[in-house]
Amino acid sequence: MFMFLYNFAWTVIIIFCIPPATFIRKGRFAERLGLNIPATSLGEGNIWVHALSVGEVISAVPLIRSLRLEFPHQDIIFTVTTSRGMEIARKELKDEVRILLTMPVDFWWCVRRIVNYIRPSLFILIETDVWPGLIYHLKRRGIKSILVNGRVSPRTFKSYRRFSIIVRKIFEPLELFLMQSDLDKERLLRVGIDSKKLRTAGNIKFDRDWRPMYQKEHDEWLDLLGIDPETLIWVAGSTHQGEEEIVLEVYKKLRSFFPTLFLILAPRKIEQADQILMRAKSMGFRGVLRTELLNTRGPYDVLILNTFGELGRIYGLGKVSFVGGSLVPMGGHNLLEPASFGCPVLFGPCVHNFVLMSKSLEGAGAGWRVRDSEDLFRAVKTLLENNETRSRMGRLAKEFVETNRGTLERVVSQIGIYIDEIGGHK
Repeated sequence: MFMFLYNFAWTVIIIFCIPPATFIRKGRFAERLGLNIPATSLGEGNIWVHALSVGEVISAVPLIRSLRLEFPHQDIIFTVTTSRGMEIARKELKDEVRILLTMPVDFWWCVRRIVNYIRPSLFILIETDVWPGLIYHLKRRGIKSILVNGRVSPRTFKSYRRFSIIVRKIFEPLELFLMQSDLDKERLLRVGIDSKKLRTAGNIKFDRDWRPMYQKEHDEWLDLLGIDPETLIWVAGSTHQGEEEIVLEVYKKLRSFFPTLFLILAPRKIEQADQILMRAKSMGFRGVLRTELLNTRGPYDVLILNTFGELGRIYGLGKVSFVGGSLVPMGGHNLLEPASFGCPVLFGPCVHNFVLMSKSLEGAGAGWRVRDSEDLFRAVKTLLENNETRSRMGRLAKEFVETNRGTLERVVSQIGIYIDEIGGHK
């Protein structure tokens, strides 16, 4: 009954969307309705991996590469929901998978269309994106689905408990849940998910290919960005509305103590970069957008990073870092990117998407949790003033990333059991 009502609701929604879709055959709208899926299907027995957006795509990259090495005769099909996620997927995975596709909406017609095209033997869902119609349809066709790198935030857990009967119905078709932590596993147990399906595997984000930044690349970045080699750099990444103002205010205070300090500010939503630049200029800073560097005369003291895919390397330039989405209730973002370069990591109290990672990083002495703007000011000032403290914290951050690797091996091993069950190799 639940799936009948679910599909009926989608049918009503789609009825109002189909007329314009017939006139937008090549647009994003048509992609989400599955109108651009090729008519001819792929060969049988493919591994289908799906990620929602940027964070999930980044999590999926090491998994895809490991699956290719472990099962070289299996074709991998990768789907992504958001356009930003697809940009990262094209950059990182275009040569690693058979085909990249935009995931259509969870409407029964779209689901059948994409499943008939991909013809999977196994479906792997990354982290938190839930597709009730899809996994139910796969179950009916005898195709197993597993969740990898699963996590349950406090807010999500609250919703799950409120609607536990529905949540159990939605998750019932999944064969296996590989969760990031015991806490995530416990939350699903409390909702009523079968304990036999739950495993704690760890976080595959630790197993990314953390490429170090050598001096040559470091100097090339500084030259590209027009920054003096002797400059102290503070990188504030993945910031959200409300945090940019805090960072700029803190930076203004810090400049009284460190006149040559340079701020690289990378907003999570790059479409807000112009607004942030105006705010920086209104505070007396000489700001510039990354995309306007070649067309604007320096010198500058604030660089607004409004490009995709560069923050992950630019963290390597920082003497200290702040990871956003954490001073406002967004749940935080990946703390490992700056840590992997040996850059001390600061983050706010709102890190419910990275509870275990943040606590572990803090416990290892590799990261500091700041409560507010005043706390952030004191933390950055302390690290910039104390070379020994900063160096020790950076060393511990790098060690923290290295010592927590190994999740990927466990995850691939579990996936291998299912691939063997369905016939192993093509």
